[in-house]
Amino acid sequence: MKDHRNHSTVGRSLVGLMLAFCLLAGLLAPDAAEAQVDGGVVSHGIAMQGMPKYGPDFEHLDYANPNAPVGGELRQAVVGSFDSLNPFIILGRTAAGARPYLFPQLMARTWDEPFSLYGYVAETIEVPEDRSWAIFQLNPDAVWDDGTPITVDDVIFTIETLREQGLPGFRRAYAQIAHVAQISEHGVRFDFNDEADRETVMLIAQMPIISEAYYTANTFDAISLDPPLGAGPYRIGSIDPGRSIVYERVADWWGADLPVMRGQYNFDRIRYDYYRDSSIALEAFLANEYNLRREFNAETWATGYQNFAAAQDGRATLATLPQGRPSGMRALVFNTRRDIFADPLVRAALIQMFDFEWVNRNLLFDQYERITGLFTNSFLAPEGLPTPAELALLGPYRDNLPEAVFGEPYQPPETDGSGNIRANLRAATALLTEAGFEVRNGAMVNAETGEPFEFEILLRNASDERIALAYADNLRRLGITANVRTVDSAQYTERTETYDYDMILHYWITTLSPGAEQYLYWGSDNVEIPGTRNYAGVDEPAVDAMVTSLQNARTRAELTAAARALDRVLMAGNYFIPLYYLNVDYWAWWGDFGRVTAFDPIYGSVLEAWWLEQ
Repeated sequence: MKDHRNHSTVGRSLVGLMLAFCLLAGLLAPDAAEAQVDGGVVSHGIAMQGMPKYGPDFEHLDYANPNAPVGGELRQAVVGSFDSLNPFIILGRTAAGARPYLFPQLMARTWDEPFSLYGYVAETIEVPEDRSWAIFQLNPDAVWDDGTPITVDDVIFTIETLREQGLPGFRRAYAQIAHVAQISEHGVRFDFNDEADRETVMLIAQMPIISEAYYTANTFDAISLDPPLGAGPYRIGSIDPGRSIVYERVADWWGADLPVMRGQYNFDRIRYDYYRDSSIALEAFLANEYNLRREFNAETWATGYQNFAAAQDGRATLATLPQGRPSGMRALVFNTRRDIFADPLVRAALIQMFDFEWVNRNLLFDQYERITGLFTNSFLAPEGLPTPAELALLGPYRDNLPEAVFGEPYQPPETDGSGNIRANLRAATALLTEAGFEVRNGAMVNAETGEPFEFEILLRNASDERIALAYADNLRRLGITANVRTVDSAQYTERTETYDYDMILHYWITTLSPGAEQYLYWGSDNVEIPGTRNYAGVDEPAVDAMVTSLQNARTRAELTAAARALDRVLMAGNYFIPLYYLNVDYWAWWGDFGRVTAFDPIYGSVLEAWWLEQ
């Protein structure tokens, strides 16, 4: 590593000397030193599709208040412990907040648009139409906490270090870099290999920057609680190993007046206290041991704050805040590799038997909404009949797709929540009869072989048992036996990686910029390859084509059409029983927190832009 780095440094120095010589000799105009060889476009920001929301002269983000008061302490809780301040390696348990508060990125993401980035350490980005390379011009005002500048050497050192010693995610993303070089005092160019796609440049632009000087003098790939050299909005204030960490605001932070940062990071101190388990952490909040809590458990939200006197007398606030994140697909998943689930009619019958309305009322405190597709709760969800753009994508596959693909968007079967599912039983029985099953002596069997209809629901989390058992009870009314089995994490992983299951409960996360990950979820090449996330065994050319269209989308309109078409094909295929999601975020706090509310909360409220009124 050391020799390689030294050679790289020498190479960069030679590049700088040659550029300087060319400029002095008049061989290059000053602007040519920024490498416009391939005709890229220079911009203050970049969007995954289309144009960024904010223009080059924007002063602050819509969800940030540039006049927000600065001061006070934000106190939060974390369950667990920590033993490291290095968020970039697989070893250790990193303290909460270390990465965003200490380490800057080339560009910063915004949270009121699907996927856009704006200048942070890099003032500008230059890319060609095919995004085969990118040039970043660094901000000359960007400095580390010791006052030394953030340099191109730091950027290249970061790439080399994270690609060789960083977390697997860094290694995968940065493996798509074919070449990186300094092209001017503040300019760095990345060239990508053939495995790169349109998202690669976005991943590189979000690269955190680490100090070459600091990590040359200190071991990078070691667990350590020594405060690293940072350049973010906060520095380490104090540490009680494993129990608490306090970050202190950098009063003269170089990035405070960047448009993408103005009005954010308003607390003088941010403190995280660690607790053994979530119940203790809740009790600590109710006793005002910390002042802000994000509640992720709907049952706890419905029952754990009932006797919270401070919320009743105004000293504390309980709030459900809107968000527009896609629901993703949380579902009971049919393994269509199994003969018992190979027939779509069988799968359609079993979908009829999940009584969401009863489950929500009796087990989930009426906190949830039903998932109707991959992108429920977002603008990517299908609406009405397919648009001309969707039909253009779906048309070549029409003869082999269910007619439901070309109708109204999928809606799962409904009940009245009373537990009376006679209509669903009749519909399921009719479908099973059509698929070649019949009831004998109270048991559903294959009409030809007499084999009973029996399968296993494999779970990893005991908390999911009540959902699976409620479903199994309904199936029993059909004469179908569903055995619910919960195994430890290691066994679950082994069985799911080899597709050794009948049905599982799984959650696929989706974003507002879906892309290559969708092929991991549904791609036909992954049906037999162990370890992918195509747990349903989807093997459909139309799905592959829609995912390819997602990856190739240049505009938001193209992405929306491809996402909606993909959703229609998958939901019409009856690959899973969609479950439920939350369409709000739960927050609780003591005192008077302020936040901008007049913006489109696509990803929910942005804590970095909150402040304390007093």
